[in-house]
Amino acid sequence: MNIPSDWQKRTILVVGIICVSLAAIFVRLSQREINEVTVGFSLFIAAGRLIISTLLLIPSYGDLWTIKKNHSSGVYYGLGAGICLGLHFATWISSLGFTSVAASVSLVTTNPLWVALLSWWCLGQKLTRKTIIGIAIAVLGSVLIAFAHGGNNFSSNPLLGAILALMGSWFASGYILLGTLAQQKGLTTKQYVIIAYFTGALCLLPLPPLFGTSYGGHSLNIYIYLILMAIISQIIGHTSLNWSLKYFSPTTISLLILFEPVISSLFAWWFFQEIPQLLVVIGALILLLGVTYSIKKKL
Repeated sequence: MNIPSDWQKRTILVVGIICVSLAAIFVRLSQREINEVTVGFSLFIAAGRLIISTLLLIPSYGDLWTIKKNHSSGVYYGLGAGICLGLHFATWISSLGFTSVAASVSLVTTNPLWVALLSWWCLGQKLTRKTIIGIAIAVLGSVLIAFAHGGNNFSSNPLLGAILALMGSWFASGYILLGTLAQQKGLTTKQYVIIAYFTGALCLLPLPPLFGTSYGGHSLNIYIYLILMAIISQIIGHTSLNWSLKYFSPTTISLLILFEPVISSLFAWWFFQEIPQLLVVIGALILLLGVTYSIKKKL
C-alpha cells in the first residue's frame, strides 16, 4: 500500500475543509429558489444530499463484500456514525432557515467541546481546567450569537437557528468519534463512507414527505445545487475528512474545521452580500477563542 506524503495528507485535508465550507452556500442558493423555507424543505435538502451521495457510490458497493468477519464491530460503528450524520444534516441545514450563515456555521463547528465532554462522560477521561475554561468562553460566545438580531431574510428566528445548529454540532461529534472507531476497527475509508452515507440517507428518506415536502416538483436549479452539494461537499469534502482521520487526530481535524465559519462567511458575503451582525461577529470570535483555547494543548 502506498503511503501518502505529508504534503499530500495536508492538501487533501485542506481541500476537504474548503469543500465542506461550500455546503452552506449550496443550501442558501437552494433556499433562495423558493418563497418560504419550511422544515420539510430543509429536510428535503438534507435527505437529497445524502441520497445522491449514496447513489454516486454504487459502483464501489462491491467493497462491502471484502469486509472481514473480525471487523464486524467496525460496521456497527459505521451504522451509528451514519445515524449521527443524518441527524447532523437534518438539524444544521434546518438552522440555516432561521439564522445567518456566519451564526449557523460558527455554532455547528463547536464539536471539539462536545467531543471533550463525551470523552469525559462516556470514557471517563478527565476534564482539564483549560477545557472547562474554554467551554465557558465558548458558551458565552454561543449566547451572544443566539440572541443576535437577524440582518437578512433568513434570520427570522436566530434563537431557534442557534439551537438547531448546536444540535447539529452534537451529532457531528458522534459522527466524528464513531467514524474514527469504525476505521480503527478495520474498515477502509471507502467501506466506512458507503455504510455511513447509506445509513444517513435511509434515516432521512421518509422525513420530507412527513413534513409536507415531496421529492419532485422543484426547480431545476435546486436539483443542480443538490448534485453539486453531494459531489463537492459530501463525496469530496466529507470523504477527504474521513480519510484524514487515519493520519490526523480527531482533535486536530476539529480545530482545522474551525476555519469553516470563516470560509463560509466569506462566500456568503461574496455571493449574497450577507454581512453578519456585529454581535454575531463578536460572539463567533469569542466562541472560536474558547474552542481553540480548550483544545490547543492536545495538538
